[in-house]
Formats: sequence, structure tokens, C-alpha cells
Amino acid sequence: MKVILKEHVKNLGNVGDIVTVAAGHARNFLIPKKLAVLADDTNKKFIEDQKRRLLKKVNAQRDAAILLKQKIDGVVVELAKRVGGNGKLFGTVTSTELANELKNREIDVERKWIHTENPIKELGTFNVKVKIFADIESNFSVKVLMDPKQVEELKNKTSSKKKTREEQAKAAAAAAAAAAATTLGETSEDGVPFVNVTVATTEPEKVAAPEKGKGKGKGKEKDGKEKEASAEKENKKSEPKDKDKDKDKDKEKSGKSKKQ
Repeated sequence: MKVILKEHVKNLGNVGDIVTVAAGHARNFLIPKKLAVLADDTNKKFIEDQKRRLLKKVNAQRDAAILLKQKIDGVVVELAKRVGGNGKLFGTVTSTELANELKNREIDVERKWIHTENPIKELGTFNVKVKIFADIESNFSVKVLMDPKQVEELKNKTSSKKKTREEQAKAAAAAAAAAAATTLGETSEDGVPFVNVTVATTEPEKVAAPEKGKGKGKGKEKDGKEKEASAEKENKKSEPKDKDKDKDKDKEKSGKSKKQ
């Protein structure tokens, strides 16, 4: 059912607007409350008369809409939202939420007036239109930022990962140093093993000095033994010669006996 509004009706329209509503809503609420009248073809003359009578009220509301537009234009609403792993918000920024944000700035608008080109589901800056009156629109910006608590959580997480990587790198370096060391077991305060290098040194063997008197006695004993050995050899050589001499003597004796 079509009705012409005699007053501004929230979420429905302004004075003089012709709107379509449910028949029960018109008969049970709008018309009895004198907020609207029927706007069907049978009472066109009545409708034109109503528009003329409402013109003064319409102009007053238009002036109020212009002032409201001036308050809204250029406003930047900042919203802190948590973000998922895919970069999307947990939910969508709603017109009700934006209307409440404007109300916090003492700008009273209805959520029905607020229109976004696309649903706001990610971080960034977005333009929002507000249709205040039939031919009056305003614009403001919505800047969606990551929740500061989530930013801090991510910083701590990143710092923790960096610390873990540094510790792993340090442990790997220590392990590599330990593997390269020739001697294990000694480590510094930082856990880095010392490399022990053993240098072999050779000392000349010490020759014990002979005791006094013993050296000379041994020398004399050795000389005596050598003399005895040489004497034995000489005796052995002289033994055949002595035997030959004895034989010659025996021959001489036998010769002499025969002559006698």
C-alpha cells in the first residue's frame, strides 16, 4: 500500500515522501498516528493538497539536512578489528556500527541512510555515503585498522621466532665447532669447546756416567782376557812346530845308534 508521509518516520522516509508499506502497518500504525495518508490514484487531488500543506515542513527539514551534511562531510571513523590469517576481518563492518560511531561524535543519523559500495571485510580506508534527504547526500571515510592487542601479539610472536632462530643458529655453530675440535671435553662459559693441541717434545737420552773405579777395573779385565786369547792362539800355532822338532831329534838319535 502507498502512503504519503506527513512526518519524518525513522527507517521509512521524510516528510512528503511517497512510500510503499504493508497494508496492516499503514492502517494500524501510520494512519491512526497521523504520520501518513493514503496515496492511491483515487485521491490525487488530496495528495497534491497534502504536498502543498507539507511544503513548509519539508523545507525546514531540508535546511536541517544541509546542516547535518556539513557535519558529516570529511569525518574519518577509525575502527580497530582483529584480522584472520587470510587478511580478512572476523565479520563485516555494519551500518549500525557506523551509525553508533557517528553518534559518539554527536552526529545523529539512521542506519538506513548509510550505504557502502561494497561490504567492508578487510583492512583499509573506505568511502561511505549517507543519504540524509531526498536529494542531499554526505560522505565520510572509514579507516579499518588492526586491533592494537593483536599487533602486540604478533610482535611478541615475531620476536619469539627470531630469538628461537638465533638460539638454533648458535647451537648449530657450537655443534660445528665441537665436531671440528681435535680434543673434546673442555668448553668455555659460552658453551664453545676449546681446541687442545698437544705438542710432542723429544729429549736426548741421558747416558749414565760410569761409576768411579768400576770403569777402569772393567777395562783392565777386558785387556787381560784379550791377551789370554791371543796367547792361546800363539800356542796353538807353535804346537805343530814343536812336534816337528821332536821328530827330527828322534831321527838323529836313531841314526847315531845305528853308526855305533
